[in-house]
Amino acid sequence: MFLTVTQALLVGFGTAVKIFAFTLLFSLPLGLVVAAGSMSKWAPFWFLSRPGAPAWKKRLAAFRPISAVVNVIVWIIRGTPLMLQLIIIFYVPGMVTGTSVWGSGDSSRVTATIVAFVINYACYFSVIYRGGMEGVPAGQREAGQVLGMTRSQIFFRVTLLQMIKRIVPPMSNEIITLVKDTSLARTIGVVELIRAGEYFRTNGGLIWPFFYTGVFYLVFVGVLTLLFGYIERKLNYFK
Repeated sequence: MFLTVTQALLVGFGTAVKIFAFTLLFSLPLGLVVAAGSMSKWAPFWFLSRPGAPAWKKRLAAFRPISAVVNVIVWIIRGTPLMLQLIIIFYVPGMVTGTSVWGSGDSSRVTATIVAFVINYACYFSVIYRGGMEGVPAGQREAGQVLGMTRSQIFFRVTLLQMIKRIVPPMSNEIITLVKDTSLARTIGVVELIRAGEYFRTNGGLIWPFFYTGVFYLVFVGVLTLLFGYIERKLNYFK
């Protein structure tokens, strides 16, 4: 029985790892794009800000539409449960179109899960990215301009490197949370680790497989903890 349970949990663990890996693969760069959008300074009505202009014109001149829209989206995603987002992304498109957008079978549910996770974590990562970039002293960017560096050179050679140092601790927390959040995929019927353990409770009356799933999570999180500790030590050159 122990071997049977282990094999079933390994299959569920493989699904959880797949969700975890693809979420990171897409949400990390997307989060950087979202952060850039939330920090956008594009103001199409800037020309209204003139000496003596009324207050409403000055407010309109300071309006940054890209930043406003992105910040609203981030606020909605961060303010609603991931479980609700999973349900909406998986079921609502099919209700609107009348056909299954994600296809059929287990792979369709995994795909919808990954899409929901990518959107959710990209928004969380964007806030971390933004904090890291804003934490880099403006004087260093100005020094890069004095040296004749382009904006892209300043970003990649000055801002990005120091941002990485600052965001590793909060980013590691979010990534470890992602490991445990993969269990939410069972909300839409994905057979991940917890659902695989639940099968033995509902069909065999066994409770110990639930505790056994904790071993898989602990090992996974333990490996990530060691990895992030190593990364932090390597980034100590900024001290």
